[in-house]
Amino acid sequence: MLPLVRLQKFLAEAGVASRRASEGLIREGKVSVNGEIVRELGTKVDPHKDSVIIAGQIVRPRRKIYVALHKPAGCVVTRNDPEGRSTIFDLLPAEWRHLYPVGRLDYNSEGLLFLTNDGDFALRLTHPRYGVLKRYELTVEGRVNRSVEREFVRGVVDKGDRLKARSAHIVSSSKSQTVIELELGEGKNREIRRMCAVLGLQVRQLVRQQIGKIKLGQLRNGKWRTLTEAEIKSLLGA
Repeated sequence: MLPLVRLQKFLAEAGVASRRASEGLIREGKVSVNGEIVRELGTKVDPHKDSVIIAGQIVRPRRKIYVALHKPAGCVVTRNDPEGRSTIFDLLPAEWRHLYPVGRLDYNSEGLLFLTNDGDFALRLTHPRYGVLKRYELTVEGRVNRSVEREFVRGVVDKGDRLKARSAHIVSSSKSQTVIELELGEGKNREIRRMCAVLGLQVRQLVRQQIGKIKLGQLRNGKWRTLTEAEIKSLLGA
């Protein structure tokens, strides 16, 4: 049996209005459920059985979409950029502009990014209490001493935030550059770049390689694919 959902959440996910605006519609008596006007915000509905009507129109549940995108560097994670830069939505079908990104990658970073219209899925992957694993490949200038692995895990303080990695491992090191694999469980804003700044490391490239059990794999830069049902379940259970 599918779980019941709050009426305002159902309206928001169906694309009627934001959750707050949907609450206003309910209070104003503009929503009926199975022929009865509903004004109680705590009302729950079965999206696939109950008849929800606004202004004479039946509200149908919107199909949930889960997309994996290989975000390129030089691209912002937003629908519209006031500076006129390329956005991730330039890479997706026009009918998917209602999707929202699950977390962020900054302008100069690249790698795995999910988009969805499922709020519960997004919360499950981004809220710190779930600590969903995210793995990154970081390339910095010059040869780096192995002590930096301990420094990433021990953590640093930047602008009052405690920033730390779950694990850090130097993959390769040469005179010109060092590649470090980092695993994070929380992912605060620009966390890796801020740690690098404190540690005196100059970032060449930052690529998110994995979220939960889902890897970037062979997904080419700038390309997308939909997640399989098994992948979605693995992320929700991560």
